[in-house]
Amino acid sequence: MASLLEKIHSPEDIKGFGGEELDALCEEMRRVIIETVSANGGHLASNLGVVELTVALALAFSPPRDTIVWDVGHQSYPYKLLTGRYPQFSTIRLEGGLAGFPCREESEYDKFTSGHSSASISAALGVSEANFLQGKEGYVVAVIGDGALTGGLAYEGLNNAGRLHRNLIVILNDNTMSISKNVGSMARYLSYIRTKPGYIKTKNRLERTLRKIPGVGPAVASGLRSLKRSVKRIFYNSTIFEDMGFAYYGPFDGHNIKELAETLETAKLIHKPVLLHIRTYKGKGYQYAEQDPTIYHGLSGFDVTTGDTGAKSQSFSDEFGQALCSLARENPKLCAITAAMQNGTGLTAFREEFRSRFFDVGISEEHAVTFAGGLAAGGMLPVFAVYSTFLQRAYDELIHDVSMQNTKVILAIDRAGVVGEDGKTHQGVFDAAYLQTIPNVTVYSPAYFKELRLQLAYLVEQGRGLCAIRYPRGRELYKPAYFKSTTAPYSVYGSEDAAVCLVTYGRVFSFAAECKEHLEQGGLPVKLLKLNRIIPLDGQAVQEAFSCRDVFFLEEGVQRGGIGEHFSYLLEQRGFSGGFHLRAIQDPFIKHAPMFRSLEMLGLNAQGIEQFVRETLGHGKGGASA
Repeated sequence: MASLLEKIHSPEDIKGFGGEELDALCEEMRRVIIETVSANGGHLASNLGVVELTVALALAFSPPRDTIVWDVGHQSYPYKLLTGRYPQFSTIRLEGGLAGFPCREESEYDKFTSGHSSASISAALGVSEANFLQGKEGYVVAVIGDGALTGGLAYEGLNNAGRLHRNLIVILNDNTMSISKNVGSMARYLSYIRTKPGYIKTKNRLERTLRKIPGVGPAVASGLRSLKRSVKRIFYNSTIFEDMGFAYYGPFDGHNIKELAETLETAKLIHKPVLLHIRTYKGKGYQYAEQDPTIYHGLSGFDVTTGDTGAKSQSFSDEFGQALCSLARENPKLCAITAAMQNGTGLTAFREEFRSRFFDVGISEEHAVTFAGGLAAGGMLPVFAVYSTFLQRAYDELIHDVSMQNTKVILAIDRAGVVGEDGKTHQGVFDAAYLQTIPNVTVYSPAYFKELRLQLAYLVEQGRGLCAIRYPRGRELYKPAYFKSTTAPYSVYGSEDAAVCLVTYGRVFSFAAECKEHLEQGGLPVKLLKLNRIIPLDGQAVQEAFSCRDVFFLEEGVQRGGIGEHFSYLLEQRGFSGGFHLRAIQDPFIKHAPMFRSLEMLGLNAQGIEQFVRETLGHGKGGASA
């Protein structure tokens, strides 16, 4: 069968499709997404679940004049296929290819870059107001999942949007639970009838006519609205969206294109914010993803025929989860918190063994931190496991609700450093810089599994105040034979009298160790200083570097405000007169590429570090380098 996607250069191209063609298009989109994700990795189940919804949006609206804002954005693959990006779709998540999330630089159809949850309503409201202020035409739609609706930012957006008397359409993509329970066939019937375009037009016409009746018109119209709300309250258990100022309709079948398109056309006629509640099924159309949408949410690749996702190697997340379980068996006060990332952060076993001490608070990192502060104030020992990129959202809570309270909370910061194909929205390169601005923080950064276990146990047993342990995504890398795991603030390897000192922490230590060996094979003695505790920096560690002629600081984190800059400041305070050479990340919005490739481009792999050292010493330059 000829490809329909090859004929589509914009959403306008499907508006003349008949029902059979639309069904065939959905089937083709699913096939392309499955084949591409199987090869490139990426998000599967969430994208398969919104194929019909995306087609319905393309039928009802006219992007880019109309704006579609996807919450999180990991379900935007079908949208990319319908907005002229099918020829490049095979490059998604590959270096130089399409991003795995909406990206403003990639396409005019992506009005808002996204990768974090719960932001779509606020962003869509901003676009809507910008259109109004500039006299621009165009509808604005936010598509948000029920998971993202657990985030407080979503309700801040709803609260603000509900005060306005302009059209803003929010689509609640409910794929796991019903937020508003329907009672019987009558409720379903009312939802269906009330979303007919004829109903809305008739209702608006009737209200306008009533208001024109002298003396009693406005009162009658108001009375009818009040009666309507009372009747709806009989049939709907929850009216939270309507209480916030939205017109609520649904739930609807998210896989019925005709009904969805008709409903969207109706929503365009309502001169106030509208929330459409639709039901979809993650993984729809691929049996393995339907059976286990969690496993097939995000993958590195898989076999399409068998569904085999391949052997999974032990990761830092796994080690953390196992270590936390061991510690919890000895400490009845230890609790684990996740913000809807139980599997990703390695807490599945903890949840099974210590169910009463496990808390999944939904996608709400701000709440998670304050909740942890409350647990600590109440006498428990909370450990919040969170990806570095998502912890950024809770900066204020870390300061006000933990540090200022002087309570003990431990952060287990997963995916610290470069993460690879998920790209700039997910890079974990900011945490070390912003954490050192918070008073009384202790942060460890292990490079290996055993270190993680030792340092986590140390923080649980002896840590004070706000503590953190940060570790990278994936597996261990090269470990030199001379390496020793420790909870000491720093470790020194190599020649004590060397003129050249390499200073680093975390995963980059593996590459620095390789570089050290290559340099020494070439006759250049090197001291390798590994910072185990990066906040606060140990004064003696700074002194170890002070005795060297040239200090090379290597950091898989942002340069501005990072550990390297602070180390340089401490050296300068002591009167260091040698050369300090800093290699850190200057542009933190690192585009998607395999993790090793990203580190290579940043000059933080073994070869890049060695070249940095040789070229710097060969030119005899001092000062800072990047």
